[in-house]
Amino acid sequence: MAFQISGEDRPGRWLVTCDHASNRVPDTMIGGLGIAAEDMERHIAYDVGAAGVAQALGVALDSPVICSDFSRLVIDPNRGEDDPTLVMRLYDGTIIPANRHLPEAEIEHRLQTLYRPYHAALACLAARRPDTVILAIHSFTPCLRGREPRPWHVGVLYSHLDDRLSRPLIARLRAEPDLCIGDNQPYSGHLPGDAVDRHALQTGRHNTLIELRNDLIGTADEQQAWAARLAPILTEVLSGLET
Repeated sequence: MAFQISGEDRPGRWLVTCDHASNRVPDTMIGGLGIAAEDMERHIAYDVGAAGVAQALGVALDSPVICSDFSRLVIDPNRGEDDPTLVMRLYDGTIIPANRHLPEAEIEHRLQTLYRPYHAALACLAARRPDTVILAIHSFTPCLRGREPRPWHVGVLYSHLDDRLSRPLIARLRAEPDLCIGDNQPYSGHLPGDAVDRHALQTGRHNTLIELRNDLIGTADEQQAWAARLAPILTEVLSGLET
């Protein structure tokens, strides 16, 4: 299966997505990706803790959740099909042997069996009501190898093409005295062809992407706590846009 859906019948306006929910490698990939087991537990293989936050947010917002069910190292659903990082050969110091000399036929197979089914299901969920709001949940590592530590607890990412929800969300989160909030940090939220571009920017839907530092959401209790904190803030900010 390329994806998992929870709460499909929930009536809420939000659609919570988690593009990098899983580090699963399909059984059909004999020999896997050729990297160490410990690397498959790192941020390079999936967004650590993000799926738990997404699921808890779906409950709190009474809205559906869709999570990918394959590792971003197999193929990255948060990239356009023509993006050179669609299939990573090297990520944060780790070479991905199975991807180094990948034939086009294998990339096409991964697109057909994993990437495109995920996006088709996401599109179907997003179309369930005309005022769907895309809430993309991701996590980031506190420090890339050889780089400076990242100070942010939460990053809010967005495209300059649509910052209607993200800018007031950043302002509201910055009112929380104990949080360091990144404005399009630790990286820019504008990436042509990515999931938000495809399912929100190109369709005019409200959207935002939240990045949580993964050392803050390592346990189920932490994931629940962050969802409980974020849900009322998200509801408040969205309501403010409608007044």
